[in-house]
Amino acid sequence: MNTRWLAAALLLFNSCVLSADQIRSPSAMSQSGPLMMRLIASSVTAANRAGKIIRDVMSQGDLGIVEKAKDDLQTEADRSAQRCIVASLSRQFPNITIIGEEGVSDIEVPSDWLITHGDPEILKKKCPDTLEDITEEDVVVWVDPLDGTSEYTQGFLEHVTVLIGISIREQPIGGVIHQPFWGGSSEDGAGRTIWGLQGFGIEGLPPIPRTKEPIPLIVTTSRSHSNSLAESCLEAMKPEKVLRVGGAGYKVLQLLEGTATAYVFASPGCKKWDTCAPEAILRAAGGSLTDILGRPYNYGSNVSRPNRSGVLAAPTVQMHQALTDLIPEHVKTTLKD
Repeated sequence: MNTRWLAAALLLFNSCVLSADQIRSPSAMSQSGPLMMRLIASSVTAANRAGKIIRDVMSQGDLGIVEKAKDDLQTEADRSAQRCIVASLSRQFPNITIIGEEGVSDIEVPSDWLITHGDPEILKKKCPDTLEDITEEDVVVWVDPLDGTSEYTQGFLEHVTVLIGISIREQPIGGVIHQPFWGGSSEDGAGRTIWGLQGFGIEGLPPIPRTKEPIPLIVTTSRSHSNSLAESCLEAMKPEKVLRVGGAGYKVLQLLEGTATAYVFASPGCKKWDTCAPEAILRAAGGSLTDILGRPYNYGSNVSRPNRSGVLAAPTVQMHQALTDLIPEHVKTTLKD
């Protein structure tokens, strides 16, 4: 056999094997397929890495707390987790718009913070037909790197979440909620991630069993920002139980898990990065999140950041409508902007 021909044949064979391996690799997969699935997959991976950063800062003991404004804290975990997420997503998807709670972030990060691929299991899933043709220019990503900072500094670690919300043409379409301390504060088994996408549903939580029996009204609300308007809503709703917890992400998880049946926040304290991911996931699960008057929020890149008219959310659209009807008129009038 001609040795020159044999060498050429072996070279061609090896190049074909390499191409197949590349196609199967996570980094190659993250560069192919519909943009939305790649973005969700990478957001999940980035949120998980940010969760480890948050745990690491806590374990080191120096939280690096600064007060951005009255009752508005920031820690080293907030800053570092956002840098990890923004750097990872902006390098993979350079033309998307990213808006983070902690402002403009330095994207020069340690190499072990930089995520270059998406979750391979998510990349295998089919993208909803309505989202197959979106472009990076259509996307706005809202990042709250540590939702529940006050709770983080006080040791209420189960309330802490990492939030990455994806909006398309001003609407919340996809989201990721990561709980860094779910399962404990050690690395063994710590953390869980829930994600959702319009037209797909959610993953990371078992479905809530449906029953024909009357559902008790259990309201989750802020543990640190109560006021007369909030108390007026609770008086009008007459819930069987009120849960006062921190973080919008954690409150929506309570709805998804069935721990609570309503999320009521009659205050202008929430921001778009607090609600984009939770709203997208709740909607993907069949629920609804709006302002206290029942109006949807806009998540375009040029909108005002504060949710000035509060938050009202429920695990079903029907329950949400019933709750809207219970909000006192003076509360609606006061918070209407």
